[in-house]
Amino acid sequence: MSDEKESYGASSIKVLEGLEGVRKRPSMYIGSTGKEGLHHLVYEVVDNSVDECLAGVCNTIRITINKDGSVTVEDNGRGMPVDMHPVYKVSAMEVIVTKLHAGGKFDKQAYAVSGGLHGVGISVVAALSKKMTVEVMKEGKVYAQSYKIGIPIDKAKVIGDCEKGLTGTTVTFMPDDTIFSTTNFDFNTLAMRFREICFLNAGLKIIFKDENNGKKEEFHYEGGLVEFVKWLNKARAVLHKPIYFKKALPEVTAEVSIQYTDGYNEVIHGFVNTINTIEGGTHVAGFKTALTRVINDYSEAKGILKKGEKLQGEDVREGVTAIISLRLREPQFEGQTKTKLGNSEIKGQIDSLTTAALAEFFEENPSIANVIAKKASSALKAREAAKKARELVRRKNVLGGGGLPGKLADCSSNKKDQTELYIVEGQSAGGTAKGARDKEFQAILPLKGKILNVEKSNPSKALSSEEISNLITAMGAGVGEEFDINKLRYNKIIIMTDADVDGQHIKTLLLTLFYRYVPQLVEAGHIFVAVAPLFKIRKGSQDHYVYSEDELKKTMAKLGKGDVSRFKGLGEMNDSQLWDTTMNPKTRILKQVSIEDAVEADETFSILMGDAVEPRRKFIEENGQYAEVDL
Repeated sequence: MSDEKESYGASSIKVLEGLEGVRKRPSMYIGSTGKEGLHHLVYEVVDNSVDECLAGVCNTIRITINKDGSVTVEDNGRGMPVDMHPVYKVSAMEVIVTKLHAGGKFDKQAYAVSGGLHGVGISVVAALSKKMTVEVMKEGKVYAQSYKIGIPIDKAKVIGDCEKGLTGTTVTFMPDDTIFSTTNFDFNTLAMRFREICFLNAGLKIIFKDENNGKKEEFHYEGGLVEFVKWLNKARAVLHKPIYFKKALPEVTAEVSIQYTDGYNEVIHGFVNTINTIEGGTHVAGFKTALTRVINDYSEAKGILKKGEKLQGEDVREGVTAIISLRLREPQFEGQTKTKLGNSEIKGQIDSLTTAALAEFFEENPSIANVIAKKASSALKAREAAKKARELVRRKNVLGGGGLPGKLADCSSNKKDQTELYIVEGQSAGGTAKGARDKEFQAILPLKGKILNVEKSNPSKALSSEEISNLITAMGAGVGEEFDINKLRYNKIIIMTDADVDGQHIKTLLLTLFYRYVPQLVEAGHIFVAVAPLFKIRKGSQDHYVYSEDELKKTMAKLGKGDVSRFKGLGEMNDSQLWDTTMNPKTRILKQVSIEDAVEADETFSILMGDAVEPRRKFIEENGQYAEVDL
């Protein structure tokens, strides 16, 4: 460790030039200037500390949301170089922070692997911060420098002493509120990312706290990926102990953990140098290919499959939870925000590594191998049944004259980018919605009660359900292998339910259906939730609609006395009220549904909609304070 610390100096820092354009086009570097981009700033600073962990010279990271809205990230790594840079004749710290593409990530001696934005991350954070301060502990001294929108306020200088053996870097930054639409950090969003990091780096400790509300979390997992898989499956019934293997090649090291549950959903998360590649990539593709091959070979050899039967990818992945974590020297990510791995050679390498390791595990653990093979064989039969159900839906389309459900009140416009489909609970609300809508671009599909909970149902049962079948047919894009987003008939799919407990339950059932069966629609931003008002206040001849208890209090204080009526259901409104409050594009409130973090989304749906009672009880105890309770 000491040799590595000594070898990391100013000469390790290579510069590729330029900081212009970051403030002008921040989304190119951090994805957006909304909540997602704001949190990305934190990830970039933390990733630099994690890179020190990957280099074996850091085991603790402390992250604090400060009361003034700034964030501090402190690590016990080698400390950013502070000696004079040989080319730029200023402190290496200043070069790293103020020059785009400057850092030790280009020097393979300083970092074998890294997850940061290749010398871009800290510069981008500096450029998009009203103020940023970097403090470094090295050789008994504390060095510091401050920056305003990426420009040094002063020179790097010694501001104090520290113990000789202490090293590390502390970064504090204040996001620029002229750049970001929000500067409020979400504790839970950040905590989820930090938990992932510690699962992926066994032994690393992250201490995270929010000075504004006293929240504090500490993450530390000696079991690494095995603990990660167990944590993901805590609300599911598992079929065996986790499978784990780690294999290394000259340019890549792969860690994999796999555990099957008795459920129907596939949960596979890929990471590269601790970065969550939510869109997958070549590493995930290689893993899937190997999984299919090994389970097919084993099932055939043991006579679990009938002659002529062949397992497909979706069969072997039914009920699987898997983590693939790579340490890769030269990752090629598609897009600056690193959501998909593009290295073409990795597919074959991971395929080969996984095939060898999994075949060996099956040979040594026949009881687990049998459970997995029989699960896949059962999935094959269910797939064939689901295929028949899909064909039934398709046949019904052909015979139904135009192929649309009879209950659907379609719109007349053929301009798809302007059209909307409202999914409404109940015939009464459906009737009101049909009267309220603009027939040119708004279609209405009323549901008959609550749809099936697809989290607890196999695909053939779900697709045989009349309500689900009608909804999939109305949307037009299909499901499963036949899904084609280009065939989607409406630009916006809008869930419109009552603002009571039953309405919230129906909304959750629909979101579960979308997330599990057509996640592409969520990812592409086509799914919305209509926000219905809770109260109407009549003051004189004018009506005022409010959407929460807090808004009611504020509006009443502003207006003085009025008659207040509560809407119990959409069906109780007349056509004009529903149009004014919930369907008129000029006055309505729509919430777009997004999957900010696939790991968190999967966990939440499994807890809320799955069979396990204890995790759901715990979730409700911890989050009940945020629920809107209908009294």
